This record gives sequence, C-alpha cells and structure tokens, in this order.
Amino acid sequence: MVRFTTDEVDEERRARREFTLLVMAFGFVLATATTAFGFRRAVGRPLGSLLSAIRQTSATGRYYLVPEGGRDEFGVVAKAFNAMQRQLQEKSEHLSVALGQLQTQNERFNAALANMPHGLCMFDLHKRLVVCNARYTEMYGLPEHLTCPSTPLLDILQFRGEAGNAPVHLDTYTNQHEELARRADTTAFNCKLEDGRTIRISHRPMSDGGYVAAHEDITEIVRVEAQISYMAHHDTLTDLPNRLLFRKKLEGALMQVRRNAQLGVLYLDLDQFKAVNDTLGHPIGDALLQAVAERLRGCVRDTDTVARFGGDEFAIVQVGTEQPYHTTELAQRIIERLSAPYDLNGHHVVIGVSVGIALAPNDGIDPDHLLKAADMALYRAKADGRGTFRYFEPDMDAKMQARRVLELDLRKALLNGEFEVYYQPLINIAEDRVSCFEALLRWNHPLRGQLLPDDFISLAEEIGLISQIGAWVLRQAAMDAAEWLDDIRLAVNLSSAQFKGLGLVQDVVVALEASGLPASRLELEITETVMLHDTGNTLAILHKLRELGVRISMDDFGTGYSSLSYLRKFPFDKIKIDRSFIGDLPGGGDAVAIIKAISGLGASLGMTTTAEGVENWAQLDKLRLEGCTEVQGYLFSPARPASQLADLLSYALGSKGRGHMGPYRAV
Repeated sequence: MVRFTTDEVDEERRARREFTLLVMAFGFVLATATTAFGFRRAVGRPLGSLLSAIRQTSATGRYYLVPEGGRDEFGVVAKAFNAMQRQLQEKSEHLSVALGQLQTQNERFNAALANMPHGLCMFDLHKRLVVCNARYTEMYGLPEHLTCPSTPLLDILQFRGEAGNAPVHLDTYTNQHEELARRADTTAFNCKLEDGRTIRISHRPMSDGGYVAAHEDITEIVRVEAQISYMAHHDTLTDLPNRLLFRKKLEGALMQVRRNAQLGVLYLDLDQFKAVNDTLGHPIGDALLQAVAERLRGCVRDTDTVARFGGDEFAIVQVGTEQPYHTTELAQRIIERLSAPYDLNGHHVVIGVSVGIALAPNDGIDPDHLLKAADMALYRAKADGRGTFRYFEPDMDAKMQARRVLELDLRKALLNGEFEVYYQPLINIAEDRVSCFEALLRWNHPLRGQLLPDDFISLAEEIGLISQIGAWVLRQAAMDAAEWLDDIRLAVNLSSAQFKGLGLVQDVVVALEASGLPASRLELEITETVMLHDTGNTLAILHKLRELGVRISMDDFGTGYSSLSYLRKFPFDKIKIDRSFIGDLPGGGDAVAIIKAISGLGASLGMTTTAEGVENWAQLDKLRLEGCTEVQGYLFSPARPASQLADLLSYALGSKGRGHMGPYRAV
C-alpha cells in the first residue's frame, strides 16, 4: 500500500506552479528583450541621430544633418529636420554677412564720430546725456565722469561755468534749449562763450523728446568775417569810415532829425594835395593823408563821424548841435588845424582845405540830397579862392545844373567843329612891329554864343578834355601861322593837364609836321601852376620841347611865390609880366619897381620880357622907358579871327611911330 500524504502533494503542486511561473517569466523576459531590441533598431537609432545633430549644432554653431532613412514617420521627420537645418544655415549665413556689414558700418561711424571736427552730443527727454564724442569733450574740457550716459546737462553747464567756458548769457542759453525742444525742425544759432570763443550750435530735436546737437568752433570765421566787414566799411589807409559806412551813419543821424534834431554835413577837399603827391611822391602823399585824418579826429566829438571818400576828399556828420553856429566853429577849426605845417619824413609840407556845408533839415533830409548840396557848397568854396568854407545856397543847384549842361555841350563841341582860334598881336617895342601872335581859343556855342576860355577851360581840365582840345589848337594855330610872314612867331598857351605823360611832345611834333611851321617860330606859354605839378616830369617834357627848337615862355610872371626859383630850374626864352602890374602904370611906385626889376632880370638872362594888358599910351611909354621888350593889349588890338589879321600882318612892315599904332587900338 502506497501511502500519499497531503503535504507532499501540496509540495509537488507548489513546485510545479513555481516552475510554470518561472517558465512564463522567462518567456516574458525573452519576449520583452526581443521586443526592445526591435524597438531600438526601429526607433532608438533615428531618435539618437536627431538628438546628436541637435547637440552638435548647439555646441559648435554648425548645422548637422541626420540620415533621412525610409518612408516611415521617422524618415519624414528626418527630412523636415534637415530642411529646417539648411534654412537655418542659410539664414545664419545671411545674418553673419549682415552682422559683418553692420559691424563695419558701426566702426566707420565710430571713427567718424571720433574724428569729426564738430562736437556731437545727444540728450534725452530729461536733458540727460546719452552719448557724446571726443571733440565735444575737448571743446569744453569735460572730465570723464561728465561724459558718461545719464549725466544731467545742468552738471555739465555748472562745470563749464567754473572752467570759464560757459555761455555768456547762461539763462538765455537754457531758455533757448527749452524753446528749441518744442520745435520739429533743425535750428542753428551762434553762442558766445565767456572765454571769447564763438560756437555754432546746430540743434536737431528727436521724436522721443530728446535732441542731437553739433557744436562747431567758428571763432576764427567770425573774426575773419568781422575783419572783412570792417575793411568793407573803412578806408585802409586812414582807418576812417568810408563812403558806405558814412552813408549808414548819416541815415541813422537823419532819423533824429525827423524828431526835430539838427545836423551838419561837411564836405572837405584838400588844397595843393596833388602838387605834394606829384612832387614828393605817393608815400609822402599817403603819410599826409594819414596825418590829415588824425587831425580831423581831433577836431570832432565822439558822436560825430569823420570819413574819407577817396583821394583827398573827406566828409563829416556833425550831430546834435546848434546850427549853424557850431558847424561854423567846426569848419573854422578844421581849416586852421589842417593848414598848419606838416613834418613828413623830413619834408616840410603846407596845404589848405576847402569846406562845403549843408544843414538838415533846412537843406533836406535825404542823404544823397545833403551830400550833393555839401558838394556844391564845396565847389563854391574852391571857386572863391580855396582855404575857406561856404554854406549851401539854393541858387547853387541851378548853377550846377547849368554846369552839367555845359559839360555835355563841351564834349560835343570838338566833334561839331564849334571851336575857333583867335589871335592877339605882340608888338616889339624897339622895332615897332608885330613880332608874334598869341593863339586864344573861342567856343562858338550854338545857343550861348561865343564863349571865352575862362568860361570853359577849367571845366575841360576837370573832365579830361583839355589834352584833346589843346592838341586841336596846336594843329589849327600852326596851320594858320604857316601862312604868315616868316619872322612872325606863334604863341600857344598850355594847361598843366597837358603835361601828364609824353602826349604833349607828340602833339607838338604832329602840329609842326602837318603845317610845315618851323619849330623856331612856335612859342609855348606855361604858368607857374605847370611847374608845381611833378616838377621832374615837367622839366623833362620842357627839355624835349626845347630840343625840338620850340621856344618856352613863362606866363603871369611875378604872381607866384616861386617864380624866381623856376628861372633857375629851366632857361625860359621869355617871361610875361602879369597884367596886374601894368594897371598901376604910369604911377604906382611898387609896380614900376617890379617891372624895372623883371625887365633887368630878363635882359641879364637873355630873355624877352613881354608886358600884358597895355591899354593906353602912357603905359606904353613907361614900359619902353623901363626896358620892356614886347607889349600886348587892347591898345593895339583885341584878339581877332585868322581871317581878320591882314591889316595887322601888313603893319609889321610899317614905319615906326605912334601914328601907325592908332588904327589898331581896341574899340
């Protein structure tokens, strides 16, 4: 009998169950392992490659691709990942190029900012510094801590005030910035600093309420502009205001006249200045003008204006005075001080001055009208003998208008053939015959009739026509004289203006060649005025004329201060005694003594002496007694046209005697 106990059966059952569970567990593990291996091949590897590419891209910045595999989901993801990587790489390359360009641009901007000649600064809405360049720091000597961002503008201005380079008007400067902040356009203004510099500030508002400003140091530009402006308004030689500034001063002064004030305009012209300038040279002439300017400054008050118009012309505006009393005092003071001798580099110089005066508002309140009135008064002062002053008078304007009309007519007279030469005889006392004819110009004006030289010669000299007229007289007179007897000479007067240059010598040569008149029959008469102007050049021309064979005569001898000295400088052939001495004959002890002395002087020097203005027999007898060589005057004949000289030419062959002179006395 086999006996089984329950415990054994239970043990066996438990063992079988455990084995079965063990087999099942192994199978599960085996199945799980098999499944995991397959999953790893199908899923793990693609995910690992993707993760590796991401890590490498992140670590190196380069874009890595993954194998794209099959057509399953993982293949689709791989393709999308690779496309994304390629796009990111392309964008990264573009971004790198852009960043490189931006860096280059920033470097250039920084270089330009650091090297620009202007100071540049940027402030925000609250007037705190955003950025500034090195030039801005240098311009105001700012320490480093004041150039940091967020530095308040007031701190910078406070430092500049302590350093002495703040704006002169700081309150105005601050208010100006407040006003500019409310504007939308760029504004530029000049700012004067306490250290004397001038800064040009260009202010540009920004949309956020701040602004950008460029600071340029224009101190030198302002100095040069001021110098140019000063030179444009002042005479460079005397440093006096010029005509332009004088007019502005006059316009300003006339504004006061419109408020019941008064002023005087004085127009000045120096007497004998040209003689000094021509004789002693331009450096002495310039020194004289400077000395005159200094004396004029001493004649006026600080409220008056002294100006130089050019040449030897000056003008003065005298304001706020009692007229005409104070203006008369000023004119007299000017004449007195300017007439005092000058010592210029060792040269003793004496000149005079003529003054014309116009008053406002009596003579007008327009600048041009007043200057014109003063100029007309000056013309009257010079006509009245110079060295004096004259006030403007209403009739002066009419006379100046007439003078202007005469000037226009004179310019046409030569072309229209309106000039004619008249001749007055000179009688040789010893031989009792006509020895010479003096050519005297006449102007047959179409409206005013015949005009004498005193009516137009000075005007011709002023407007520069005298050389042309003089050349015509020489040619015409020489042509007429060529028809006279061979022993009768021709005398022609010369103006000092004809001695400018060598044109006079050429005119004489042309006249002699065209007419065939021998040079020995031509006498050229000059006055002492000719000798006053550029003596060296004048003497050179006189010697050239003498070399041609022409005779030279000094007219109006005895009336000047240096007549005798001129006889030493040039050997004249004839001296003509001025008519002012003849009028006192036969009495007048002084006149007789002078005539006797001149006649004796002429005889001792081998010169002919001619007395002008002889009008009666008593004068002729006295001149004959005192040894005079020739006489000229209405006793014998007035000036006649060439067509009426026949009887005077025949008289040259007549016999001696008073009876033969009678018919030729003036009537």
